[in-house]
Amino acid sequence: MRRGIGAVLAGVAAGLAWQPFALWPLLLVGVPALTLLARGRRPRGAFGVGYLFGLALLTVTISWVHVLGWWVAALLIAFVALFFGVLGVALSLVGRLRWWPVPAAACWVAVELAYSSVPFGGFGWTRLAYAAVDTPLNGWFPLVGVAGVSFLVALVGQVVAWVVLLLRERRPRVFPRVLPAVLVLVALLAAGVGLRSFQVEPLAGREGSVTVGVVQGNVPGRGIEALGRARTVTNNHLSESVDLMARARLGQTPVPDFLLWPENSTDIDPLLDGVTRGTVAGAAAVAGVPILVGAVTEGPGPDERQTTALWWDPLRGPLASYHKRNLVPFGEWIPFRDQLLPLVPILREVGSQSVPGTQPGVLSVPVGGRTLKVGDVICFELAYDRTVHETMTNGAQVLVVQSNNATYGGTGQIEQQFAITRARAMESRREIAVATTNSVSGYIDRDGRVVDRTSEFTSAGFVETMPLRSALTPAVVAGAWPAWVLTLLALAAVALAVRRRPVRHNGPRPEGTAPTPAEPSPTKEPIR
Repeated sequence: MRRGIGAVLAGVAAGLAWQPFALWPLLLVGVPALTLLARGRRPRGAFGVGYLFGLALLTVTISWVHVLGWWVAALLIAFVALFFGVLGVALSLVGRLRWWPVPAAACWVAVELAYSSVPFGGFGWTRLAYAAVDTPLNGWFPLVGVAGVSFLVALVGQVVAWVVLLLRERRPRVFPRVLPAVLVLVALLAAGVGLRSFQVEPLAGREGSVTVGVVQGNVPGRGIEALGRARTVTNNHLSESVDLMARARLGQTPVPDFLLWPENSTDIDPLLDGVTRGTVAGAAAVAGVPILVGAVTEGPGPDERQTTALWWDPLRGPLASYHKRNLVPFGEWIPFRDQLLPLVPILREVGSQSVPGTQPGVLSVPVGGRTLKVGDVICFELAYDRTVHETMTNGAQVLVVQSNNATYGGTGQIEQQFAITRARAMESRREIAVATTNSVSGYIDRDGRVVDRTSEFTSAGFVETMPLRSALTPAVVAGAWPAWVLTLLALAAVALAVRRRPVRHNGPRPEGTAPTPAEPSPTKEPIR
């Protein structure tokens, strides 16, 4: 019972490290607490501890999913918590090894890779790195990426757990044994702070710049009800674009080279619907510059749709497109749709089945007499390493994000996604312009600092000059390799631990085990 309560409290503490609470020092409580609670437990008990930890952590962090229905949130939390149950088992097993803090940290990365991948593409919203954007470790992002920072956060937590175990032994001369752990912590944190100055390009870049006008048109209503007024949403973005260009022509703000509209700035296909086409074309004509429009397009098959970015030229109309690759299960598409719709009629509210795109989000387009490669990431895709990295490895010179957060207005999802965007800016050492329908649009510099941001439930527009960049950080070049290497390390450590008898190293002996021949019984330890 006490371990169960402890696991819940540890999960709550860890969950508070994520936005909107952002109490990141609590990672030093929650992460090591899970290790200590799972240590020495049999697999069933360790799974239970991990599962309760996961339930508590996820309830704190992603309960905002309730806007789609409380049953959706409950099912998602209950399911993803299973991965934390597996983590509990893995931590209990690798705790048998002498240098267990390293494989224990790798186990965190392995579990994160698992729940970020399966099922249905995964839901990797609660990776440790996303809670670490304001920690001293954030300088590591461009070198080791999101997976690597998750490992380092977990490693710091394991070292804290190791120190606690040493202190609980109450053996003489503990300090010399604790000192190496303290030095490891200091070295990791100091290096993280020092690496904040690591850059791969000059501040102004080497290829010039482009000026981007970010448009947040606002939506009528709040929550999921806001999704049903498509023409009004498009008209709002037209109005805000006219206002922004008026200010630019009066000299109150720089004149943009193109405008960035958010995901779902039109939910009616402007390629097929004449009224919507006229609205978008009118906005581009009035602006006199291209618009990257977030649209829902019909097809490629019957009763199918795609979430699309359309490059709309004021003279030639749509010239290029990108289709969102990572879709939200049960939000944008329904797994086993034909079987589930008769059983769960409310799923019909999702509408036509969304189809993922297959190409990286790089649009090669004409801007001001030159060809520009615009890298586009659409909303949920921010959580996926491969999708984000491929925009840059395929030549993107400028990085933008289109998002529709209207459904989640007033919840923690808004700040969590903005924090993930900051992590991507630090990882890539690229500036990022973010346009959302009603919250939170903004501009983030290459060090993850927020230069400009809008308020929720308002219309707004601003202009920023973005350097064009082509250099890639080591993290982007490495791609998925760090996550897979750490996962293999975790699996190897678990396999080795399964074959090894539980032994006592730097802490209390796992329950139900006897002293090994090389280990003196505590009752016979000499008095000093």
